[in-house]
Amino acid sequence: MPRRRVLLAAALLAAAAAATAYWKLAIPIHRVGVRSELVMLGDLDGDHQWTARDVDLAAEIARDPWSPRFDGQVARLDLDRNGRIDDADLGILAALAAAQGDAYAAHDAATGAFPRPRELYRYETVGLYRPRPAWCVRYPGAQDSVLTWLRELDPARADASYAGQLDAEILSEAVRFDIAWRRRAPALEPIERTYAAERIAKAETLFRAGRRFELLLALIQLTEDAETLTTRGQQPITLKLLRLRDGLRAILASPTYAEFAAGRADWRTVLAAIGKAVQDDVGITYDLATVGPPRNLTHLENYLQRAEWQYYKTSAREQDFVTLIDYAQNDPRYLRAVSRTSPRNRDPDVQNHNLPMVLLFREALRIEHGDKKKAVGLLDEAIRIPYGWIKSIPRERLPHAVALDNFLLPGNKEDGADKSRHWNVFGGICLYKSPEEALDLALKREVKDLREAGYTEEAMREFLRDMIANLGGMYHVMSVDAELLRR
Repeated sequence: MPRRRVLLAAALLAAAAAATAYWKLAIPIHRVGVRSELVMLGDLDGDHQWTARDVDLAAEIARDPWSPRFDGQVARLDLDRNGRIDDADLGILAALAAAQGDAYAAHDAATGAFPRPRELYRYETVGLYRPRPAWCVRYPGAQDSVLTWLRELDPARADASYAGQLDAEILSEAVRFDIAWRRRAPALEPIERTYAAERIAKAETLFRAGRRFELLLALIQLTEDAETLTTRGQQPITLKLLRLRDGLRAILASPTYAEFAAGRADWRTVLAAIGKAVQDDVGITYDLATVGPPRNLTHLENYLQRAEWQYYKTSAREQDFVTLIDYAQNDPRYLRAVSRTSPRNRDPDVQNHNLPMVLLFREALRIEHGDKKKAVGLLDEAIRIPYGWIKSIPRERLPHAVALDNFLLPGNKEDGADKSRHWNVFGGICLYKSPEEALDLALKREVKDLREAGYTEEAMREFLRDMIANLGGMYHVMSVDAELLRR
């Protein structure tokens, strides 16, 4: 009897193994780890047909194409599948609706080139990052836009050339900013309005000079400011940190620094200028030549609630990292921002660095549902990912002229992950402690490095650049309003 039970059990196990093997190996869908869905282009209301309702929804989307409400619909408007949404796409949708949803009838009635019915459907892998197409529909608001040159942009110039691609993205970004500006303008505080006016004037200068790439990045920065930042309800020190950052940039370009760099002035003159800027802009007095040592930045427990910081760092799920990587490797706006790189010592103001981190922080906030501490923790861990990638590449295959860490990280050959960590960590300290304590730690940490390097010109330059990165992260992390991101 026991022997019979053993044989029966063995037979059952063998049958189960055979069934599992058949299930896994003989049925193809279980051998391929890809799940896809059929997408019907132009079907905006999900009823699997083209009707006047889809045309109405397209008009509604056109009033605010970047609203989170339309995240799942905008890409379906690219009916001619050219990577942008323009008047031609809206014309195709209108023709389909006029033909009562009969794609064959719409195709036969068209006087020019028209998509074949099968081209209006496609399979898309579930879970892949899908960037929004550029928005190149003629924009009625161009006539009275705060960007006075917007009316001069012609969607017809957006061809397949590199310049044409830039034109398409510039038009799309300009419309996006104009919509955000109209929403925010009535409630802007005077200092916000002044700051925006300066950036808007700079964008016009770039437009008139024909500097397309720089104009695109300036517009992305304007859009991010309009869609994410507010001084309303912020601590008074927040704007002071921004003024200090700009003050340190001015010191790098000042005669005082030039005299020091030429060896005609002592390093104390530069530190005195920096101390004066801190006093004038933030109202805190430092004698940077004699300031005491910081708590060790490599041991966060010395100055931070280490357990909480570590919790948020390690609580990021694997899917959070996958989503962030998908974004960083596929989002057109981020790829444009991170592609602005410079040879060594060509970016003294850390201009290449800030915008990519702004975009990454926004995406991390979206992934973490508006929780700033989780977003900082996610970035803190994600910034280390490129190290593993780079180590797996033979040294002779690494690039020599651009940043090696070209995922998640901006812009200069010499910076790598360093400025990203500065931006993110000191922004995080503002959340866990206070902006004042973050500034104190940052100054003491950078003075310590400067002192150990012997106050050389190179070390002084990096002192200022590190502080610019620190202050950029502190200001941005404090000023982002998660509620604005949901609009």
